[in-house]
Amino acid sequence: MLLARVEGNLVATRKHPSFEGWRLVICQPIGQGGEPEGAPQVAIDPHGAGMHQRVVISSDGSAARKAVGDEKSPARWIVVGIVDEKEPGVPV
Repeated sequence: MLLARVEGNLVATRKHPSFEGWRLVICQPIGQGGEPEGAPQVAIDPHGAGMHQRVVISSDGSAARKAVGDEKSPARWIVVGIVDEKEPGVPV
């Protein structure tokens, strides 16, 4: 699992049938201070995260494929939670 920030939506005129009806977002993994760490990832978003919101993404492809209901889906990343606020004194 990674902490990330939603940087945009992904729009595709042609996509795998398992993505039909799913929102795809571009998530930039971030460090504790909010600085980018690594390459952006495309994730399915069942929670409706807003632009620039901090989210937790998981690379558990099995869970992503189960969420879309297709074991042959190319889904790998999924938004598993939206970070509401940071607790004082706890690193993000």
